[in-house]
Amino acid sequence: MRAVLVEAYGVPPRVVEVPDPVPAPDGVVVRVEATGLCRSDWHAWVGHDPDVALPHVPGHELAGRVHAVGGDVRRWRPGDRVTVPFACACGRCPTCAAGDGQVCPHQTQPGFTQWGSFAELVAVQAADANLVALPPDLAAVDAAVLGCRFATAYRALTARARLAPGQWLSVHGCGGVGLAAVQIAVALGARVVAVDVSAAALAAAGALGAEVLVEAAGDEAVAERVVQATGGGAHVALDALGSEQTSADAVRSLRRRGRQVQVGLLPAASGHPRVPLDRVIAYELDLLGCHGMAAADYPPMLRLIAEGTLRPDRLLGRTIGLDDVPSALAELGAGGAPAGVTVAVLV
Repeated sequence: MRAVLVEAYGVPPRVVEVPDPVPAPDGVVVRVEATGLCRSDWHAWVGHDPDVALPHVPGHELAGRVHAVGGDVRRWRPGDRVTVPFACACGRCPTCAAGDGQVCPHQTQPGFTQWGSFAELVAVQAADANLVALPPDLAAVDAAVLGCRFATAYRALTARARLAPGQWLSVHGCGGVGLAAVQIAVALGARVVAVDVSAAALAAAGALGAEVLVEAAGDEAVAERVVQATGGGAHVALDALGSEQTSADAVRSLRRRGRQVQVGLLPAASGHPRVPLDRVIAYELDLLGCHGMAAADYPPMLRLIAEGTLRPDRLLGRTIGLDDVPSALAELGAGGAPAGVTVAVLV
């Protein structure tokens, strides 16, 4: 198969021929039809993720069809249209039995712990616990947005922050996760302040329903502007980028008893981030993490997509081919990527 192979951290990868994957007894091989490019892929490429061993094929947001099935798989057959969460559960441990597969201690992650979806074929373990059937009307290019950014934003706002109608949400970083959060929050009846350094990203957030657009200034003025715009601070803040600055801005933008959800990765290479815990204590704030969404929790989100309440297609920025992935990966770190989600289409 053809795949994007990383042979050295930070060095442009090559599209090469590599051996086809073989399904594990409990796994499948998926023929990739579309795969999203995420900032997490950039972190893996430059060496920020200790789980990534070289040589490596990145990519973790995918949609496609089951190509080959292991002997122990019961629920899936070749030809089934599927996607998967970026954090794949083992399906056997007490954490999975409790319904928390997204934090399974034995999880695998295509594109991180194993070769991923910047390839024509990708292996997925524990298929009966991790594959998600795609609705017939949901195109692969739109479904490729779901596995990481859209599903993570959905669970962050619903299951973790419990965002309610009429409440204010401040979104810090309007890339794929941030724009998904804007759309989901508006659908939930919340009001949104979008924060970013990019005018194009802010325009995209405004088109999705953000009422207030704040150009990030790199200091506490960002939080002050959010507090002023929301009449005392956001009820919920979401750091969708992942930096010491955006995380602190999110905390400082909250009103008393507010909730902050950390989704953006804070790589070890940037050092341990300082958190304004004095504000956390004084305001009795809740600091929450969100690590995606288990496959079993996808149906309510998919129903909202089928109804047209949620529109992952509106997050699409551009489509590219597999041969364009190496240069697009570099753009994610250089700040040159266009607003919205970039998806590589393979068929």
